[in-house]
Amino acid sequence: MNDFWTGAITIDSQNIRELLEKVKSGELSIEQALAKLRVLPYEDLGFAKVDHHRSLRQGFPEVVLGHGKSAEQVCAIACSLASHTDRLLVTRCSPDAFQLVKERLPDAAYNELARALVLNRSEGKLRPGVMVVSGGTADLPVAEEAAVTAELMGNEVDRAFDVGVAGIHRLLDHLPRLHQARVVVAVAGMEGALPSVVSGLVSVPVIAVPTSIGYGASFNGLAPLLAMLNSCAAGVAVVNIDNGFGAGYLAALINRNQGGHE
Repeated sequence: MNDFWTGAITIDSQNIRELLEKVKSGELSIEQALAKLRVLPYEDLGFAKVDHHRSLRQGFPEVVLGHGKSAEQVCAIACSLASHTDRLLVTRCSPDAFQLVKERLPDAAYNELARALVLNRSEGKLRPGVMVVSGGTADLPVAEEAAVTAELMGNEVDRAFDVGVAGIHRLLDHLPRLHQARVVVAVAGMEGALPSVVSGLVSVPVIAVPTSIGYGASFNGLAPLLAMLNSCAAGVAVVNIDNGFGAGYLAALINRNQGGHE
């Protein structure tokens, strides 16, 4: 975090509130406050325009998709964001890109399973309520991406992996934990039946994530996607194929709203 008395501040609601309180108390003049707020809404890196006001508008900083970007591009974007925020997430990040970022940001961490680069300098209390379940072990990279995203957004995540419908007793063993969740992310490939089963057992929103795991007729995730869209169970919302990030982000928003605004 930038020192509050020097330079621009991190543009989020908490720091804006602190700034206004200091103006109100006389610790800062209006001119000093304006100087701290003179930060462009985005930084133009030539190949990317980094949105530094995302956290102020949406409550969470811009998230970087590492896929399709060079290691140097990922590093430049990540360092730009880290200079303005206390949380950073790069999804689908390659090990080479992470190593380059790590040289500039030593406190960055890498979740190899989720292929996610994470930096977390915040100290807020985690909100319970998010549970992530996966059909099979092959679905773990997508499920873990959802879990990492929800955790970085301030949620305590309960995980139950390899609980697919081929052995329904494995899922039923976790029924008490499912009933404690405020929102469940259900990740599955093959025929994509898991979210429908979960939704039939709980009274909270279920976010279905189809994965590209399966044999030929699964069509790289199209079959589970269509199955989830056609769920006979109420309360199922569906994100795109392999979109663990989108599911984790949505789960965090639902949990925040159900738990009340902080």
